[in-house]
Amino acid sequence: MTSLEDSESYLDPSLPIEERVVDLLDRMTLEEKIGQLAGSYIGVLADGPRGVDDVIDEIDEYHIGAAAPFGWGGSPNESIAEATDAARRLQKHALESTRLGVPLLFAADAIHGHAYIKESTVFPNNLGAAATWSPDLVERAAEITATEMRATGAAQNYSPTCDVARDPRWGRTGETFGESPFLVGALASSEIRGYQGSGPGDAVLATAKHFPAYGAPTRGEDAAPVDVSPSTLRQMLLPPFEAVLDEDVGAVMPCYNSIDGEPAHGSRRYLTDLLREELNFDGIVVSDWNGITQLHEDHRTAGTPIEAARQTRLAGLDIGSVAGGEHAQHIRDLVEQGAVSEQVIEDSAERVLRAKFALGLFEDPYPDPDAEDVLGAPAHLDTAREAVRKSLTLLQNEEDVLPLDDSVDEVFVTGPNADEMVHQNGGWSCNADTGVPGTTILEGISDTVDTDTVVTHEPGSGISTPDDVDAAAERAAEADIAVVALGEDWYLHEFGPSAETEGETGEFPTRNELSLPDAQRDLVAAVSATGTPIVAVLVTGRPLAVEWLAAEVPAILMAYYPGRVGGEVIAETLFGNAEPGGRLPISIPRSAETLPTYFNHLPHPQPIGADEHPASYDPLFEFGHGLSYTTIEYESVDVSRDAVRPDEELTVRATVANTGDRHGSEVVQVFGRDEFSSVVTPVRELWAFERVELDPGERTEVELRLSADEIGRFEQSHGERIQEGRLRLFVADRTFDLDVR
Repeated sequence: MTSLEDSESYLDPSLPIEERVVDLLDRMTLEEKIGQLAGSYIGVLADGPRGVDDVIDEIDEYHIGAAAPFGWGGSPNESIAEATDAARRLQKHALESTRLGVPLLFAADAIHGHAYIKESTVFPNNLGAAATWSPDLVERAAEITATEMRATGAAQNYSPTCDVARDPRWGRTGETFGESPFLVGALASSEIRGYQGSGPGDAVLATAKHFPAYGAPTRGEDAAPVDVSPSTLRQMLLPPFEAVLDEDVGAVMPCYNSIDGEPAHGSRRYLTDLLREELNFDGIVVSDWNGITQLHEDHRTAGTPIEAARQTRLAGLDIGSVAGGEHAQHIRDLVEQGAVSEQVIEDSAERVLRAKFALGLFEDPYPDPDAEDVLGAPAHLDTAREAVRKSLTLLQNEEDVLPLDDSVDEVFVTGPNADEMVHQNGGWSCNADTGVPGTTILEGISDTVDTDTVVTHEPGSGISTPDDVDAAAERAAEADIAVVALGEDWYLHEFGPSAETEGETGEFPTRNELSLPDAQRDLVAAVSATGTPIVAVLVTGRPLAVEWLAAEVPAILMAYYPGRVGGEVIAETLFGNAEPGGRLPISIPRSAETLPTYFNHLPHPQPIGADEHPASYDPLFEFGHGLSYTTIEYESVDVSRDAVRPDEELTVRATVANTGDRHGSEVVQVFGRDEFSSVVTPVRELWAFERVELDPGERTEVELRLSADEIGRFEQSHGERIQEGRLRLFVADRTFDLDVR
């Protein structure tokens, strides 16, 4: 900053934010305001690589106000040293070499930890986090993520994902919190509280995405049109966004796709009429990466790139996240032509500057010089361990094969994900295995068993390519137990790029193949033929159709993408030092042919009779399922009233006891449905839940409060939120009828 003294009002942290914003806006030229609406990046996208010097040039010429110098898949800055050096150089230039010294807003894709930085704490992917059914734990993990982001200089997170997963063929299912609007909304709200924190120094700007509807794409193909009815939009897809807006989320990101023929990035109906006017959002709307250019190149609603820019400005977009100087120039031209008013620019710039002041960037924009002590700190990794313990979901445990005896003579470990750290972290993390820290499943088992126990290993197969299956079978025959780690590799979006091909989409996973590839099936068959008991561990971003596996092996543990400490916690759980605490946040289908299998489907007639719906249509493992090493009993369940008005609450009380001899957990789940209503409503929906931990012999009373109006959020899509009539509640094996008057 060269021409202003520290006494200028906008630089005074003791003044109210609004006063500082007004003062700064009054000093800015139109071009400087426009610059706040364009972001850049360091790394490689379709228009070629950019480095620090390229972004500095854009700052000088276009007054760029945001950037992604690290924390995303195309950036080369994967270490703390690389990331903080880039952030420090860019921020120093913005503060010291520009007229007004406005700091840059650095954003990152820290979806499950600040995982694009190698030394960070990598938590389970969102689907795994959802399996904990623990808003408190999700919030604490988000706090850690925010702390690690700010240590590197980043202040905006492109998270949480508020999409409801409606089709497991979709490559971004693992980024969601599952198939229940209520569960997604509760956990996304917790993430926002964790990200945005209680003070500017610890907080990052949370970004709710992908508004308004992304999780139900045609054919399960990423960014394909979401052709849903207004009632489905209101009942199933919008509620999580309503929930996070109640938490004052700071930013919203539109979805790539079109809804009802309108691409969200260019839709005033969705970004202004719905988001700002109906839902009262007053924060920043930031584009998804190529969302602006896609209006011209893919959706073809804009004949030119500048027309695409015009559509987004009139729709309500504030920041073009990586659109760069070209986008800034387009906006300049549009204002000069009279196609976009200066007031539109003023309003957007005001929102961006308000966020920068609220984040404390004018006071402390630089990375922490002690960032190496922050990322991956011991206390952070302890929270990650807790998250994995509470996420691991025991799908099947015939004849109580689990837990294993840690003094067993010999354990054989095999499978493509047994000793693979990149796969274990999953997408939205460093995808080149060049020193990514962590403990694999093989390493965890070796560290857990007695010193006299022999642990042997053969890969057995790749993800989709065969390895030496005969060698694996030979080893398995000599062992007392075989742990087979199966599943998927690292991927993004439409299952690419893969970690191995470094840019090309891998052979598996694919949309049309929910079952595991032949190479993995052949490995399981060969090991099974030896007669050695098998425990299958699924390392995967989404539900896979594993009916054949359930028939082949006695025990299946769903690990999701467990992250950096996943291997050690999986080993602890297999050998009984921890319990599998997870419950499914999404249904697991029998096959791709029986989709959809979500639990909250709409009822429909069966004109020919019940045979029209064979059992094979139902999930293999249903939403909320998860076994334990102990036994849990519901000693009593009662509801506080049998009638309620729309403005009243009711209380569900359940006394839950651990009648086994091991520590265990239970997730008390309250489901419900509207018995009769003016529109068709789901056969069952999740209305409340609470997780409890119980020592052997311990019992506790769980009290859940339900608001009739909140229930109505999921029941009605037209007019009033809840109608007179009868609701039915389901808790464990009990049912209760509730009259709404």
